[in-house]
Amino acid sequence: MSSENSSADDARQVWDVVVVGAGPAGASAAYAAAVAGRRVLLLEKADLPRYKTCGGGIIGPSRDSLPPGFELPFQDRVHAVTFSHNGRFTRTRRSKQMLFGLVNRPEFDQQLVEHAQKAGAELRTGVTVTRVEQHGSAVPDRRTAAVVLQGGETVLARAVVGADGSASRIGAHVGVKLDQVDLGLEAEIPVPEPVAEDWKGRVLIDWGPMPGSYGWVFPKGDTLTVGVISARGEGAATKRYLEDFIGRLGLAGFEPSISSGHLTRCRADDSPLSRGRVLVCGDAAGLLEPWTREGISFALRSGRLAGEWAVRIAEAHDAVDARRQALNYAFAVKAGLGVEMSVGKRLLSVFERRPGLFHAALTGFRPAWRAFRDITQGSTTLGELVRSHPVAQRALNAMDRRAATAPDAAPADASGGASGGASGGASGGAPGAEATPS
Repeated sequence: MSSENSSADDARQVWDVVVVGAGPAGASAAYAAAVAGRRVLLLEKADLPRYKTCGGGIIGPSRDSLPPGFELPFQDRVHAVTFSHNGRFTRTRRSKQMLFGLVNRPEFDQQLVEHAQKAGAELRTGVTVTRVEQHGSAVPDRRTAAVVLQGGETVLARAVVGADGSASRIGAHVGVKLDQVDLGLEAEIPVPEPVAEDWKGRVLIDWGPMPGSYGWVFPKGDTLTVGVISARGEGAATKRYLEDFIGRLGLAGFEPSISSGHLTRCRADDSPLSRGRVLVCGDAAGLLEPWTREGISFALRSGRLAGEWAVRIAEAHDAVDARRQALNYAFAVKAGLGVEMSVGKRLLSVFERRPGLFHAALTGFRPAWRAFRDITQGSTTLGELVRSHPVAQRALNAMDRRAATAPDAAPADASGGASGGASGGASGGAPGAEATPS
């Protein structure tokens, strides 16, 4: 950008990139654009730090997408996973190497924003974006978009990144279409030291009673994050599942410090990722893994891509060039994250019909556990696994066929035959049959 144009922009207060939403996607986009030397404004409606309903699991792809020098504020490091099937057939798998880490989202998100600020992004909190305009009196020229704030203030930008969550107003402007909406309920439960110690380094994943549902226990120091997720429209059943889950764990006697809920939204295959000079990423774009609903790595990776391509859009001198850059952004997202999502959708389809098949595979079939371990540790992704391993492709096809032709069955033999509570009481108890470390 020439000095003459920069002076003109300063006079009209035009930012190169305005990012709406300061979660992992927005902070990553702001960081990427600011590192490229552009004038970046990051807008957030809440005051930071702020709570977010989220398990807070940081898998390998998330770790690898963080800014240089970022020190993860781990509350725990996971080396073991206890799997159960609606509280039964409990078995624990262990790994000599850390599988993934656990963070508190307020602290993690705050650090990401601070890295964006250190890179040069400016932060404004307590501001609500009502809409984006790319035509009309609020827009001085075709190279500019107007972000309208509550109260009427208008912020001008050469490119806008929408990272304002699953109920995104920027996503509505772009026309994001959804294929899957799920309800997550979560409780942060402070526990006594003996209970916390029994959970240290181990998480629980419970395949739930409703199609596609599951629950989790993530230990974070003296607090257990306990949550469940299932399809939207099953609100009462999801609430009962969480209550039953907490009761089975022996945690009903402890008062949660926070109880919250959140809708996760997954994009349709043909959903747009841009409109004019506006891009969307993370939850605002409906980018998450459909089976596990893991969204942090998708937010970090799509946010970084959005920031990089927003810089190119900001430099575009006409609508045709801006459109070309936006299409390149969409291609980059679909070539990586899109492939993972398509595999995840297939896995969810099988899981909804045959959760016992997944439980049997993860607890009794070593290659399935190795795949889980490799994905969480970051040595591969769902997309790479299926694309580069014919055996994995054949296994997925076989699972598709089995799920389509047979009802679900209890995986007693494969899962070790343990029954009863998911972890045997308030202290986490005996985690069922033990698998050898791998």
